[in-house]
Amino acid sequence: MVDTVNSLATRVHELLVALMTEGADARVPGQGSSPARGFLGAPPSVDVTTGFHDVVARATTLGPDGIWLVAAGHVGLGVLALARGQADRSVFHLDAAVAAGYNDCVTLHAAPMRPLHDDPRFRALYQRMRITAADLDELFWLHREMHLMTQDAQKAMIDNLGRLDTGVSLLPQAPMPTREPHTVGVLVARIDLAATQTALRQAALKTDFQRSSGNTSLSLIDDSWDYSRARHDAWHADDLDSRRLRAAEARAFVERPGAGTTLTPCPPLGSITYPA
Repeated sequence: MVDTVNSLATRVHELLVALMTEGADARVPGQGSSPARGFLGAPPSVDVTTGFHDVVARATTLGPDGIWLVAAGHVGLGVLALARGQADRSVFHLDAAVAAGYNDCVTLHAAPMRPLHDDPRFRALYQRMRITAADLDELFWLHREMHLMTQDAQKAMIDNLGRLDTGVSLLPQAPMPTREPHTVGVLVARIDLAATQTALRQAALKTDFQRSSGNTSLSLIDDSWDYSRARHDAWHADDLDSRRLRAAEARAFVERPGAGTTLTPCPPLGSITYPA
């Protein structure tokens, strides 16, 4: 299979979703694996660390078009290393990501990254990053949206407790910005948001399907099932879904008129509160 930017971006998305849903020990199908290869046994799979290394190698061959995917792969490896207590290896990969143009200074203020703030090597790589005001605006929005959608998912799970209907609700997503960014860090953050949206939707759907199938079984075996209450719950759920959809659409990113397009140093390390 010939690698393209789209195919490798899809791969990064897959790796991030696996990391978010299954943790650092997650495994995913091998790149280019097919049902035929796994016909006589379990489909071939790789751990997410191997997956990110493979993305870096493949994206490097794409030249300038793939440089942001090289950065994304190194960031993934840096996050994995930090989660495993390998600070030196984490800094190595983050340094490589910055060399590939990575500049998501907002991510680098998230709680898991803060232990690195006192490391002089981390401070040096942070100081090399440059960003435009317009791109920084979008980075703030992207990370706020990750936080807000997580809150939406938690609220939806609470709202769905005790529902007697058999319907399934999708978790609405704010539209992804479509502006042309000036730096590659925005592209990496967009795929982070997309993976967050997918992971949260998968978790919400899994919980919803379990509830729905339980209610379906109850309706088949127990005449005491409350049909009137189920209809009311379905109507209420549809109303909540409509409200969440309108709220998500209203959160769409809007460019700030006159936002600067000149590259300048990122805000000083420690000056950003996450989520921004």
